Amino acid sequence: MTNLSTLYGDLSGVEFRTLFSNGKMDGCLVTQHNTLTTPYGSLVPQYKAEDMGRRSVKPMYFNKDGSLKSIALQSQTILETPVGAIPAELVTFHKNGSIKRIFPLDGKLSGFWSWKNEFALASTLTFNSPVGTLSAKVIGLQFYESGALKSVTLWPGQTLTIHSPIGEITVRKGLAFYESGAIRSFEPLKKIDLDTPIGTITSYDNEPNGIHGDINSVQLSEDGSIEALSTVDHAVQVSTPEKQDELFRPGVKNNVCGDERKVSVPMKVRFEKRRVMFHDNPKFSFDMEHCSFEVKKLEPKTKDPAYSCG
Repeated sequence: MTNLSTLYGDLSGVEFRTLFSNGKMDGCLVTQHNTLTTPYGSLVPQYKAEDMGRRSVKPMYFNKDGSLKSIALQSQTILETPVGAIPAELVTFHKNGSIKRIFPLDGKLSGFWSWKNEFALASTLTFNSPVGTLSAKVIGLQFYESGALKSVTLWPGQTLTIHSPIGEITVRKGLAFYESGAIRSFEPLKKIDLDTPIGTITSYDNEPNGIHGDINSVQLSEDGSIEALSTVDHAVQVSTPEKQDELFRPGVKNNVCGDERKVSVPMKVRFEKRRVMFHDNPKFSFDMEHCSFEVKKLEPKTKDPAYSCG
């Protein structure tokens, strides 16, 4: 073990280190108590895993100029962020030194420690946002380099009720913003009818991305217009100038627990300038001015996904 100097003070008990091509330190792992003096206060890098709920000791990473890139903290520490005081166990930074992502918990999921165990440790956070003060248990927050809030990732079962360009909505999973503060995307809790350039479509993703809230199924332009959505309830028939009709609809797949239960695969619909695209496939892109579109309600023949196979 060795001692190393950083922009934030000396590190003792350095177990290993990796280097950039210029010889400066890329990352290191410590096995002793250290205190780093940072713009966000005194931070103690993780040097031991005290219980089975914490990840094994994680290294710190640095940028080539010596500034912090990411740090796992030995214990949950309150940091002052642009949205208020937030507890953190893991923090990543932009190159300019501002917080990029902050995670209140940094647990290790295993057969002995489930997300429900981790959720039980999570506390309800109250923080500022472009749509007002919000309160929920969050997995993480992401920020722009300017400090503006970029996205919120919620724990399963948590919701936020917000005012949006399409009215008051309740969101789950995630909520994302433009740097200006306008809503960029959200994951609706329930099915919602959205007015689009080709008609009213019921939007809902029955299996939304649950990893982070950066990108969600309902996406808005900065002016508040609908940019993209997912639907399991509607099909769209397209008539082209060549009098060719094409029908685009949600797919069907077997449930993870067996092929006796069929579930829908959401159809993605995206609006770009004067075109509409289906399934995020450029081959299925049509000029809205020269084609006609008929939105058709589907009869439900599938069930909601089930993840318990007992």
